[in-house]
Amino acid sequence: MPASVQEFHHLAPLMGYREVWNRLLAQTVGAHFFQSWDWLAAYWDHFHIDQHLRVFFHWEDENLVGIVPMVVRQEKTRIGRLRVLTYPLDDWGSFYGPIGPEPAKTLQAVLEHLQGPQRDWDLLELRWISPEDEEASWTRQALEAAGLKAIRSLWNQTAVVDLGDGPLGWERYLASRPSKWRANLRRAEKKLAQIGSLEYVRYRPLGQSAGQTDPRWDLYEACCQITQRSWQGSSATGLGLCHPKVRAFLRQVHEAAARLGAVDVNLLYVGGQPAAFLYNYCWKGQVYGLRRGFDPQIAPAGAGNLLLAWAIRDSFVRNDRLYDLGVGYLETKQAWMTRLVPIYRYSYIPSGQLRMVLLRWKRCWQAWRSKCLD
Repeated sequence: MPASVQEFHHLAPLMGYREVWNRLLAQTVGAHFFQSWDWLAAYWDHFHIDQHLRVFFHWEDENLVGIVPMVVRQEKTRIGRLRVLTYPLDDWGSFYGPIGPEPAKTLQAVLEHLQGPQRDWDLLELRWISPEDEEASWTRQALEAAGLKAIRSLWNQTAVVDLGDGPLGWERYLASRPSKWRANLRRAEKKLAQIGSLEYVRYRPLGQSAGQTDPRWDLYEACCQITQRSWQGSSATGLGLCHPKVRAFLRQVHEAAARLGAVDVNLLYVGGQPAAFLYNYCWKGQVYGLRRGFDPQIAPAGAGNLLLAWAIRDSFVRNDRLYDLGVGYLETKQAWMTRLVPIYRYSYIPSGQLRMVLLRWKRCWQAWRSKCLD
């Protein structure tokens, strides 16, 4: 049977493929929890409005060998509203891409499938391209092989901490940090210890395959309690862990992440009270920092930084590979990161509309700026 592409527009028919989806995810280089069926299901439950789901299955000899989840979403731009075909990450994480052991081959098949006379999109934009993808040129190869001339430009940047080599790696990392940074950590630990005994708790269940699926709602609620008492609790623009706009979504994702072994909750207790938290997802040794905060009513500033230092140290001990501190607020992450990682996008802009010429010019300018930053 020749290779073929099957397309789905609703989640219901995909439910029967959940296990094979996540098995393919286990074979995906540089994959993360955001590419799991469980995350997509929760995301779609809460944010499907004004979006159209398009999930592509790549079959070879009756075997499912790759999956490319995509959405068509309405986006407001300076040239008017555009229907953008892209991945369904929506900036919740740093990276996304095809699922399966041969991402370039799968993506090429999907891109060829998309080249029909009828289009429900104005712009094809493959965002959140990872370093592994860029190094192997998976997306670039797939676009070129499908005959689509795309423009690569910078989408964002994320700060990361490279891990490895166990406790010895931590010692090297610590020595590489500024002396003032190390002094501030020692000072914070001393001040906090004067308030009460310090306890660090990290909860990372191994998931259903290991019989560890307890979401530990008590720890999750402790994180929410800290969020409500921090500046995030009164912020009108922030989207904290318990913000009304995302509360139900993140709780649903938390339960799914515990089932898959992707939850990573870190708490610092001072005198028996939860004082700071880090809420992360983890997958194959990659940690992604989703939310963090500290309670100023229990501990002074510095509790959050101390907790992050202890979490990074513990990640070295656990032989994690990477700690992604996330995009935004990069100035506050300068002292922590070992490198700044660019996140790229590839834009394919069909010809035929005058307004798209303006967009092409803009993407070309952005591509030139991206090369200057490389």
